Amino acid sequence: MTVPRGPAPRTGPEHIPDGAAPGPVGDPAEVLAELGRSWKWMLGSAVATLVPGVLVLVWPEETLHVLAVLVGLYLLVTGAFRFVATFAREEHGERLPGLLLAVLCILAGVLCLRNPLQTIAALSLIVGIVWLVSGILTLYTAIAAKDLPHRGFVLGAAVIGIVAGIVVLALPTESARALTRLMGLWLVLLGLAEVAVAFAWRAALRRSRDAGPRGPAGTV
Repeated sequence: MTVPRGPAPRTGPEHIPDGAAPGPVGDPAEVLAELGRSWKWMLGSAVATLVPGVLVLVWPEETLHVLAVLVGLYLLVTGAFRFVATFAREEHGERLPGLLLAVLCILAGVLCLRNPLQTIAALSLIVGIVWLVSGILTLYTAIAAKDLPHRGFVLGAAVIGIVAGIVVLALPTESARALTRLMGLWLVLLGLAEVAVAFAWRAALRRSRDAGPRGPAGTV
């Protein structure tokens, strides 16, 4: 997952409460930045992770073909969310890791959809690498961002991603059913962790807005 960093949302006619996206006027990069800082956008990213996990767990008898399609769609949607969230970074140098992760998710999603009849090992490798890299980058953000609110939620999400990647890569699955249950479980855990981060970000945005211009200089 991607955690936005930058100044706290400003109050005024050009900014909407809770970090929501502004109107269509203005620079497209600024519009994407406001959207990426929105807690609702982060919640949407969490739902995009949670829903495939629930579907996979509810229908464990589905074939590897269906699993590959679901995972491919999940990775494509996640890549799109991460791409927009990249613009929430204030410094251009901080955007590179998020952009690389977005590209990785999109490429992995294309690989899953391009050949949905691939082997269990190939699907596990693709998902495991994405989760591991995503978890490491999120962990770096949580440690490097000194003013990150609710750091514990972000650290928890990062650890879950790292463990999920390691488990999927290290534990070979002998059947599509075993792989389905494993991925479904981790998707649900990751989705719930991202939901917690989204609501924590909403609380930080509201505190920043209520504090006004004399409040804290920045959030994350």
